[in-house]
Amino acid sequence: MLEAYKRAFSEEIKVFQLQRRVNGVEVAVAVSSMARIHHAHQYQLRTQEAVPWRSRPATGEMGTSMFWSEPNALFNRTLLKMESKLAEEGYVGYIDVNCIVNNNGIYPLEFTSRFGYPTISIQQEGMLTPISEFSGTWPMDRSQVAHAQRLSDGVRIVVPPFPFDDEETFNSFSKNAAIVFKRPMSEGIHIEDVKEVNGQWVVAGTSGVVLIVCGIGQTMKQAQAQVYSRIKNILIPNMYYRTDIGDRWVEDSDKLHNWGYLR
Repeated sequence: MLEAYKRAFSEEIKVFQLQRRVNGVEVAVAVSSMARIHHAHQYQLRTQEAVPWRSRPATGEMGTSMFWSEPNALFNRTLLKMESKLAEEGYVGYIDVNCIVNNNGIYPLEFTSRFGYPTISIQQEGMLTPISEFSGTWPMDRSQVAHAQRLSDGVRIVVPPFPFDDEETFNSFSKNAAIVFKRPMSEGIHIEDVKEVNGQWVVAGTSGVVLIVCGIGQTMKQAQAQVYSRIKNILIPNMYYRTDIGDRWVEDSDKLHNWGYLR
C-alpha cells in the first residue's frame, strides 16, 4: 500500500510518519484540579471502546467503561509527573491522558485539557455531588466531591450520517427524527444534538450524535445490563450503537492489576 501511494503521490507527499503499533490495554487517567494540581479531587480511569478498524469505519469514542480510584501507579507515572508544570502555569480544570499500557510500559496517546464527550456524562453517573457544584464552585477541595463506589458504563446512540459528515444524508434520514421512550425514563439519559419541539425531543444538528445512555452497578456486568436495558426502551428511526461496551472489562482490568498499574 505504501508503495502504491509512493507511485501516485510522491510529488505531493514528501514526508510521512509511520508509527509503531503497541498492543495492550487502552486506558485513560483523569483528574480535575484547582489552582494547583496537588489539590486534585477526583481520580478516574476509563477504557474506551472504538469500532474495530479492520471491519468498519473509525468512529471515535462510541462508549466508555469507567471507575473512580485513589492515586495509583498509573496516575503517579503519568499526570502526577506534570504537577509542577501545571502548577507553574496556574492550570485550573480537567485534564486526562489516554494511553496504551502493557507489561513493558505506558505509551501516551493524547492529552485532553477539557471535559470530554461522552466522558463527562458517564463520569456524572458515578458522582454523588451534583454536577453544578462539581464544576461551578472554585476553589474546591477533594472532600467536597463525593463519588459512589460504583462502576459506570456509557453507550453513545447515533443516527446517519455518523461517523461521516454528510448533510444531505442527515436531512434525508435523521433531521427532526423523534426520540421516543416506550415508558417514561429520565435516569441515565444525557442529550447531545437534541432539541425540543412542542414538548417532544427530536434529533438536531447535522452530526448524527443523539444520546449518551449510562448504567451503574457494583460490578461492570450490572452496569452493562442496566445501560442496555435502558437502550431497549428508546426508539429513534435508524438509530444504532455498539452492543459490546464493557465486554473487555474483566480481561482488561485483570491485566491492569497484574501489571501493577492500579496499585
